[in-house]
Amino acid sequence: MTGRVVVVGSANVDLVVGVPRHPGAGETVLGGDLRRSPGGKGANQAVAAALAGGAETTFLGAFGPGDGAGFLLASLAKAGVRTDLVSRVDSATGTAFIMVSPDGENSIVVAPGANSRLSLAGEQLERIAAADVVLAQLEIPLEAVTAAAAARRPGARMVLNAAPSRPLPEIDADVLIVNEHEAADLAGASAAPEELARILQRRAPAVVITLGAAGCVVAEREVAHLPGFRVSPVDTTGAGDTFCGVLAAALAEGRPLREAAERAGAAAALAVTRPGAQSAVPTVAEVAEFAAGGNT
Repeated sequence: MTGRVVVVGSANVDLVVGVPRHPGAGETVLGGDLRRSPGGKGANQAVAAALAGGAETTFLGAFGPGDGAGFLLASLAKAGVRTDLVSRVDSATGTAFIMVSPDGENSIVVAPGANSRLSLAGEQLERIAAADVVLAQLEIPLEAVTAAAAARRPGARMVLNAAPSRPLPEIDADVLIVNEHEAADLAGASAAPEELARILQRRAPAVVITLGAAGCVVAEREVAHLPGFRVSPVDTTGAGDTFCGVLAAALAEGRPLREAAERAGAAAALAVTRPGAQSAVPTVAEVAEFAAGGNT
């Protein structure tokens, strides 16, 4: 069964440069060639849900004038994502400036632009109400996130990727996904991931904390640590987004959260072996083959 996923979120043109190391305050570092690629947490997750997760996926985001919007929409369409209900606004399309070091670690600065103007109404809310899973992040106004959560139908699940880290009011989410740093910020505590997951269950019934190469912690009725996959990273940009999109797609199929997280971990591990964000997202078949190999 293929589930229906609606992703409400950001879309950015990524400007990526390789650096020998990340600069310190006031320091200039010479980098490599500049590369432009499609990105944004929301768009990345939509591509992952469709391409790596196999879900019928709609993306709801905001785009400005200029060729950046066409560049991003073409990438979404190539992955099979529906974009018929995106918003058009006067602000410039979002842009992210990304530095990637030789070990694959990245530093990112985002100019939100049109993303900060996203609001939901009419047919957009109707599309959300028809979804099995609604997925949102925090690169868009909180009003859009809360509207998406309120519009879902009974029985549908709201998955919130609380990233980037920011003060967060109560949002009616069924599954909360954060990395270890975001978990500590949101919990207001420094503790082991398992403990942070339990604390965050005060905000959502189910919590997933991603731990990079170490895998993830899944907390629902019980807390479990799922180990990561052994790979040689090339670029970690968008790996967390791949995880979120595939997890949402698996939940939309009706898979249990732990199984969804295992599949998402395999997809994210594959993504870090390739450069870029959306360009690194694997296919459903690649994820299945890799997961079957047991490279943990």
